[in-house]
Amino acid sequence: MEKKSDSIAWLAKQDGTVVMGYGPFAASAEPCPADVSFYVQNFGLEDPLPWKTPSRIERTTTLKLASQIRNFIPLECKWSPLDAARFAEVFQEIMNSINGGILEKTVPVVTEIAKTLGSPREAILEAMIRQAHPLYSYGWLGPGSGFAGATPELLFALRGKHLETMALAGTARSEDRDVFAVDEKEIREHEYVAQALVDKMLDLGSVHRCSRKILDLGSIVHFLTTFQMDLESTHAPESLIRRFHPTPALGPLPRTDQTMALLLEWRQRLGCPAEFGAPFGLWDQGEFHAVVAIRGVWWKKQELKLPAGCGIIEASRLVNEWRELRLKRESVKSFLSPG
Repeated sequence: MEKKSDSIAWLAKQDGTVVMGYGPFAASAEPCPADVSFYVQNFGLEDPLPWKTPSRIERTTTLKLASQIRNFIPLECKWSPLDAARFAEVFQEIMNSINGGILEKTVPVVTEIAKTLGSPREAILEAMIRQAHPLYSYGWLGPGSGFAGATPELLFALRGKHLETMALAGTARSEDRDVFAVDEKEIREHEYVAQALVDKMLDLGSVHRCSRKILDLGSIVHFLTTFQMDLESTHAPESLIRRFHPTPALGPLPRTDQTMALLLEWRQRLGCPAEFGAPFGLWDQGEFHAVVAIRGVWWKKQELKLPAGCGIIEASRLVNEWRELRLKRESVKSFLSPG
C-alpha cells in the first residue's frame, strides 16, 4: 500500500479482498467496462461525473493491510461539545411531521467536530484499513481533504444478474443485547426498513429474505436482514443505485420529493457532510460492490467531522435517540484511538 500518493480510494469487499486505487483519477459519467472505477457521490446524487478511474490499482486483503501497520499511532484531536438544543429542535419538527401524517420515519444526522494538531490523513487511512469484516473499509482521500470509514451496511453487490443487499436498522449497546432482541420499538424500526426494501425489489425478480438476526460489532449491535435475488433482466449499477439509495435505514418513509427535501434541509442545518450516507462503490471488471458511507470521518486541513444518524419513528424518544447518536460516534472514535 502506497501511503504517499496524493489521492487514494479503496473499498473492501465481502470476501476480505481490497482494491486500492491511486491517482490521479479520471472522472466520468460511466465506469470503464473493462477497468476498475470507484463510484464517489454525495447524498443527493448530484455529481454528474461520479465514476473515478484510478491511474493504477493494487489488489490486497484486509488481513495483509492490517499486518503492514505495525506501529499504529492513534489520532490526537480535541472534540468540541455538541449543541443538543439544535438536535432537539429538529427532533420536534420531525415528530410534528410524523403526527401530521407527512412522515413515518426519517433519519437526521448530528455531526461532532474536532481540531487536530497536524494533518490527520495518514492516521485516518491506517485506522480505517485495519478494520475487517463484518465492516467494509472504504475511503476517498486527497492531499488536504477527504473521508474514510468502516461501514457495516452494504448497499448492494451485483454479480451478473445476482444481487445481494441488506436491511440494517435498530441499534443498542452490546451489553443490552438480550433486551434489544425483544425491544418492540427497535424491531418496529427494523421492519419499516426491511419491508420498504422489499417493496423496492418486487418488480426486479423473486426475493429471498433471510431471517432477522443480530449483528454484533463489538461495542454495539444492530438488527440485520439480508436479501438475495436473481434479476429478471440486466441492470446498470447506476440504475440500481438510484432505486436503492437512500436506503430505508438512511432515508425517509415514505420517500417523496417533499420528505426528501425535508431530510436534506435537516441534514444541512445540523452540519452533515454531503457524502455521509451516500453510496460508495467499486466497479471491478463486470462486478459492482457498493456500501453506504457511514461510520466514518470527514476531514479538511485540520478539521475533523464525525457524523452519525438515527432513525426516528412515532415511538422514538429524544433522550434515547441522543444516546444512540453518541453510541455510534463512540464506535468510530474507537477506530481512530483504540483503547
